[in-house]
Amino acid sequence: MGSALTTVLLPLALALVMFGLGLSLTVGDFARVGRQPRAVVIALVLQLLVLPAICFGLVLAFDLPPLLAVGLLLLAASPGGTTANLFSHLYRGDVALNITLTAVNSLIAVVTLPVVTNLAIAYFDPADGGSLGLQFGKTLQVFAVVLVPVLLGMLVRQRATAFAERMDKPVRIASAVVLALVILGTIIAERENVTGYIADVGLPALLFCLISLTLGFVVPRALGVVRRRAIASAFEIGVHNGTLAIAIAISVLDSVELAVPAAVYSLIMFPAAAVFGWAITRSTGRTADEETTVAA
Repeated sequence: MGSALTTVLLPLALALVMFGLGLSLTVGDFARVGRQPRAVVIALVLQLLVLPAICFGLVLAFDLPPLLAVGLLLLAASPGGTTANLFSHLYRGDVALNITLTAVNSLIAVVTLPVVTNLAIAYFDPADGGSLGLQFGKTLQVFAVVLVPVLLGMLVRQRATAFAERMDKPVRIASAVVLALVILGTIIAERENVTGYIADVGLPALLFCLISLTLGFVVPRALGVVRRRAIASAFEIGVHNGTLAIAIAISVLDSVELAVPAAVYSLIMFPAAAVFGWAITRSTGRTADEETTVAA
């Protein structure tokens, strides 16, 4: 990919996505953690510990090539994407919980994403592993592209709430367009190998998506979380921020191949999440058990 794309356009596109996320957040979204501790803690444990472990198992089971293995684990370490909020709204989840989880996850990812990625690089030792790795300087880049735009968006919302609300829909649309262009650009850059990559990583990516969605719903329900919050948890955990994973792979780690699993996952997750949402909303009654279950 051209240097202008990797060094300028892609980071700017990601900054737009994360700024749009910040426009939807307030300090109260973080305070909500104290009011919904069970749902938040369960979702975070699944997101930060359980899913990377499951992804690691899938990578080993399918014997993925080293760069694709690291790329899928990079995706697993990425926080939920803003699209999770949309799916949660469509299928009657607790969107406020989604916003809270996205806010907290985006902060934690500044630490956990480099840790998981470096461990994956050390374990799988890709051929160009010597040039890979999120050392301190690159970790600062992750901090800059993840957290700074989010904080700026939150500041704009605090100072100009009406403007932030007006910009919410246009920025969401722009974020979706950005994701589509990022996926397209990744596929074009690797067009000679794309068929083989999809054959290699397509099934593991699909299984990881379905397992993430299922665990995100089943585990909270089993632990007493009400249905609406379990639905929110499922989409927050199952709909990863593919744009972030691709941008870090290409702009920070300078590897297009490393971005392929996130691009494939991003193509798969939309129909998978839609089918999953349809299935859980038709499986059992929604209202009676929600009203009688003790809130988490």
